[in-house]
Amino acid sequence: MDMKSGRRRLRTRWRTQDTELTLLALPTTVWYILFCFLPMFGLIIAFKDFKIHGGFLSNVIHSEWSGFKNFEFLFKSNDAWIVIRNTLGYNLVFIILGIAVPVTLALMIGQLHNRKAGKIYQTMMFLPYFLSWVVVSAVAWAFLSFDKGIANQYLAELGKDPVNWYMEAKYWPYFLIFMNMWKGLGYGMVVYLATIAGIDSTYYEAAVIDGASKWQQARYITLPLMKLVIVMMFILAIGRIFYTDFGLFFQVPRDSNSLFNVATTIDVLVYKQLKTATVGMASASAFVQSVLGCATILIANWIVRRVDPDSAMM
Repeated sequence: MDMKSGRRRLRTRWRTQDTELTLLALPTTVWYILFCFLPMFGLIIAFKDFKIHGGFLSNVIHSEWSGFKNFEFLFKSNDAWIVIRNTLGYNLVFIILGIAVPVTLALMIGQLHNRKAGKIYQTMMFLPYFLSWVVVSAVAWAFLSFDKGIANQYLAELGKDPVNWYMEAKYWPYFLIFMNMWKGLGYGMVVYLATIAGIDSTYYEAAVIDGASKWQQARYITLPLMKLVIVMMFILAIGRIFYTDFGLFFQVPRDSNSLFNVATTIDVLVYKQLKTATVGMASASAFVQSVLGCATILIANWIVRRVDPDSAMM
């Protein structure tokens, strides 16, 4: 007992190393307090009829309480089902393709013997990630414009009638999925390539000696060792299933009313509501998205922990 109590005292003593680590973590701690925890006070706006007539604190204090009225527009709107369906539907497709396609390409590039060619392919796929959606929407307009678009010019050469792409809703689910994959593919692939690069090469050398093919090496060595990163990326993606990229769903379709049923998500609806509604409604929507996002992360992590405890994030 004496030895155990002595060890406990040693562990509870503050040491010089603890001071150094605390000072090292201090800037990050201050940053999180200022930009992550203090702004959470603004959630009170979701429950108030927020009016702008002075300073921020004065507005919050003097604005009348509205209860859950700010939440009603999100759930009682005639378009609520369409918006929620689009948000969840697109995100489910993005999550599945956002894991399957980058992992497949990472495995293919990782098998290349010519490292220079692999770097070139990797850079070419990563470049669209740095483009803003404003630039991407201009590129899409160059292809899909009714008068001078490349797509309609090609159809004219084939003797077919031009298509008013921004009035035809049936094509846009495919366009939006393609645009999202094209722009974000490089980022996900780099993450998985970094994981592959960290795998011990002796595993592959032993597999080659045993006569394993490239497919067998990928199936029995690479994929199992990538599982932890894949699961982590999946859980993080699930946490944003109620969020969408505003630029993708607003800039690229150019806010066309004809595409409302296929291109309007929660984020786009909130932006449009801000033109005619109050700040409280936008805050209420963000609050709902945050709560549901946190819940989905916890549920996804709980399911993963039940299936494979070693792959869970917490």
